[in-house]
Amino acid sequence: MAKIAVVGGGLSGLSFAWRLKKFKPDWEITIFEKDKRVGGKAWTIQEEGFKWERGVNGVLTNKPATLNLSVELGIEVYKSNDNARKRFVVKNGKLVKLPEKPQEFLMSGLLSPLGKLRVFLELLTPKKANDSDESLKDFAIRRLGIEAFENLIDPMATGIYAGDPEKLSLKSCFPRINELEMQYGGLIRAMLSLQQKARKEGKKGPGAGPGGHLVSFNGGMEELVTSLTNDLKDNIVTGAEVSKIYKKDNLWEIILKDNKKIEATHVVLSSPLPQCAQMISDIIPEIKEIASNIPYPPVAVVALGIKKEQLKDKINGFGFLCPNKEKRNILGTLWDSSVFPNRAPEGYALMRSLVGGMRMPELARLNEDKLTQTVIDEIKDIMDVDISPDFIRTYLWEQAIPQYNVGHADLMKKLDAIMDKNRGLYFRCNWVGGISLNDCINNSMELARQLTIL
Repeated sequence: MAKIAVVGGGLSGLSFAWRLKKFKPDWEITIFEKDKRVGGKAWTIQEEGFKWERGVNGVLTNKPATLNLSVELGIEVYKSNDNARKRFVVKNGKLVKLPEKPQEFLMSGLLSPLGKLRVFLELLTPKKANDSDESLKDFAIRRLGIEAFENLIDPMATGIYAGDPEKLSLKSCFPRINELEMQYGGLIRAMLSLQQKARKEGKKGPGAGPGGHLVSFNGGMEELVTSLTNDLKDNIVTGAEVSKIYKKDNLWEIILKDNKKIEATHVVLSSPLPQCAQMISDIIPEIKEIASNIPYPPVAVVALGIKKEQLKDKINGFGFLCPNKEKRNILGTLWDSSVFPNRAPEGYALMRSLVGGMRMPELARLNEDKLTQTVIDEIKDIMDVDISPDFIRTYLWEQAIPQYNVGHADLMKKLDAIMDKNRGLYFRCNWVGGISLNDCINNSMELARQLTIL
């Protein structure tokens, strides 16, 4: 009988174990989580009538993995309000709405007339001569121009990765965009071709954004964690920190921090890469090189509960992002109570700001008072409101989001070689195969399927 050890109780580890248990109920599956709770960055806190997320606030339905899992678990999905489509970028210290349609792009003040013309000239820009890796910045300037990079691509990289687009890899962060250029010769050509194909099939064609709807759950993202945990309660061991992992004959030996030893036929590492490297570096020293090239910047989350009357009806939308050129002290702010219902008590609004990332890691580590005041000052200035929050909560993710920088694809090839040499050892976390929750759950489900046919 197979004996599976899952190291890390985030949603990658939980969803893998849940699916494998469905496939193989007689297999012995144990999840080892060093903290007292499982769920990783899906973590909803409910207090004083506010429902705020320490991590991810929802998932897009453009990829079905999380949605399908919630259906199987019997959890009701809550679709975001129509407001979620309205997103803003800071330009010259003011909020400018991102255009949703081509006609809105023409009328938008986000780019100058020359900046807009440069975007349309993308149609005439030749495709890259080869499929080499390049940064988001290099790609954006090459195809869309400097203005589009500064006002559109840069804040997008900030919002998704808290990263530096001068370093982030297009091929690894947005592989579909790279594929579209290689296949169609350019982004506008690709969109026109795909829209034409969709019309012939009687479908709605793709737009400029990622597509899909943002969804969550009545109890926030924690509801997904709770449902998985209820099904896996006999398989989870919390407060169990893995110190080292060794190969022992045809088995894997897992040593906990308290020196307890466990044997397993298969090990799935679902922990952040620095922890994975520490566990296996004695037997797989090559993992150190991979770990040294995938940084994790810190990001602080600051949740504010504010009386609606102080906001002058200015949170009708998803929120805003701050391009690097604006030199703000926050990455952006999400207007959570404008996106999902029941996030704030009557008469209040809830917003969450993100601070830190690759460009400003030191700000994420400010003490709570300075961090909170920094966020309040920025919101007052950007939104032109005079706020005095009644509810303030902060949380620091010291290792927030793994950075898929240029060369990440080559690192993943080295990881594949490691797994080929170490049968029975697998990696499933957001540092491999995509950072989104959808990607993590899909990759974990696929691994569970693969193990059942070995």
